[in-house]
Amino acid sequence: MFKNVLVGVDGRANGRDAIALASRLTDPDGKLTLAHVHSGNLRPSHAISPGLVREEREASHKLLEEERTAANIKAELVSIVSMSPGRGLHEQAEEQNADLIVVGSCSRGAFGRAMLGDDARAALNGAPCAVAIAARGYAEHPTRIAKVGVGYNSSQESKAALAMAQYLAAPTRGAVQALEVVSIPTYAYTGIMPPAIGESIDVMLQEATSRMKELPDVEGHAVYGLPGEELAAFGDQVDVLMVGSRSYGPVKRLVLGSTSDYLQRHARGSLLVLPRGR
Repeated sequence: MFKNVLVGVDGRANGRDAIALASRLTDPDGKLTLAHVHSGNLRPSHAISPGLVREEREASHKLLEEERTAANIKAELVSIVSMSPGRGLHEQAEEQNADLIVVGSCSRGAFGRAMLGDDARAALNGAPCAVAIAARGYAEHPTRIAKVGVGYNSSQESKAALAMAQYLAAPTRGAVQALEVVSIPTYAYTGIMPPAIGESIDVMLQEATSRMKELPDVEGHAVYGLPGEELAAFGDQVDVLMVGSRSYGPVKRLVLGSTSDYLQRHARGSLLVLPRGR
């Protein structure tokens, strides 16, 4: 479980989803902090009207207290002044050395999928720690984390995600399921003639299936398809889906790769993304 968790709340349902998920990801002896980001005196109109700044600050504290009471949890409260929720959460996470930021998905997209709004996307990109996105409606139907899914491909990032998944599942003796998605490799720049398509798929699936069966204490599977689409569907079968970020940004900063970027826009359930180097 995570020891120092920061939750972004805004008085809406998605913030309550985030609180509900964070409560299940926080160690019983850990620290849970609810944060509300507002512009404060950064707005030109507020700078010339001190009364507006005071009212906004008081409203922010009231919102936080009401959310804590409604969730019936023990949590510290922090009101953050910043030009954007993402930046405010990043700065607070660094200040308190948080190991997880939790936010909620903001709207529904095609086919009822949970989609991230701009605030949640901003919280992901460049985060100094892991970020979890609660599925829409999670607060209405909270469940213990009994199944933890992992997107796995033998990379160091996926190995780290698998280790974290096993760590999270241990307290409740939950099951860990891993999925490797294989696809036809690109031969365009190699000059090598590709094998027959059907043969290539069969060979890759067999190799991937063998690798997944060798993972200890993990229910591993392999499928052929597009990684983003297959992992999004896989996320529907577990309580939280974990993936690692492979994009090459600043060390220990969460910079989304193509698959994690697809998942943060199309995830059907709760998603947890780990930054490289963590």
